[in-house]
Amino acid sequence: CQACSRGSRQSLETSCRRSDEDHPGYAVSGHPGGCRGPGRQSRRRLCVCAPRARLRLRLRIRLRLRTRERTRCTAQVKARTVTVKGPRGTLTRAFKHVNLDLVLVNPQKLRIDLWFGTRKQSATIRTISTHIQNMCTGVTQGYLYKMRFVYSHFPINVTLNQRTVEIRNFLGDKLVRRVPLIDGVEYVRTADVKDQIELSGNDIAAVSLCAARIRQSCSIKKKDLRKFLDGIFVSWKGAIPKPVE
Repeated sequence: CQACSRGSRQSLETSCRRSDEDHPGYAVSGHPGGCRGPGRQSRRRLCVCAPRARLRLRLRIRLRLRTRERTRCTAQVKARTVTVKGPRGTLTRAFKHVNLDLVLVNPQKLRIDLWFGTRKQSATIRTISTHIQNMCTGVTQGYLYKMRFVYSHFPINVTLNQRTVEIRNFLGDKLVRRVPLIDGVEYVRTADVKDQIELSGNDIAAVSLCAARIRQSCSIKKKDLRKFLDGIFVSWKGAIPKPVE
C-alpha cells in the first residue's frame, strides 16, 4: 500500500483490517489514495497496513549451542561478550553489534535468542553460532594453514625475521616483501616438504588473515596472469589433525 508505506509485495495475502473511516487516504469510492487497484477488493488485497501484518515475523528464534567436547571447553558470557577457554588457551569475542540474547545455560551449553527478527536478522543466528563453534575448535584443536611456493624460473625465498615474514626474489625482484604476523599466529617452515610453510593458531580469523596477506603480497601486476603463475598459495586449511596413535 503506497498510502500506508508499510509491508512489501510478499505480504499480498494479508488483508487490511482497518475500517474505511480509519484508513489513511480513504476516498468516497472505498479505495485509499495511492493504492493500485480499481476498488475495495484491490485495497484489501494490496494493503498491508494492519497491525497483524507487522507481527508476521517469528516471535522467537532460538538456537541451542553445545561445545563439541564438554570436558575440554567451557564458555562464559557477559554483555554479549563470549569467552571460551580450552587446553590451548582462551579466546574472547564481542557480538554487541547484533541484537541477540546470549544466555549461558551451563558452562558447556549456550542459548541464542532473537526476538521479532526479520529474515536477514534471523540469518545472523547461525553466523554467531558458527563463530562460537570455531572458537571452541580453536582452543581445543587449533587451526592450520599450509602454503606452497609456486615458481617457474626464479625461486622464491621466504624467511622469518622475528615476527615478520620476508619474501625475496619473487619474479626476480629486488624488493623485499614483508608481512607481519598477528599475535597468536605461529610460523613454521615444513622440513619434510619442499617450498612449504605452515601457519597455525587458535583464532581462525588471525590465521586466515595472515595467509591472505602473504598471498596478496605476491600478486602479479602488469603481466599476463595466464603465463606468469608464480606466487604463494594456500594448499590446505582446517583444524589441526589429531596425532595417530
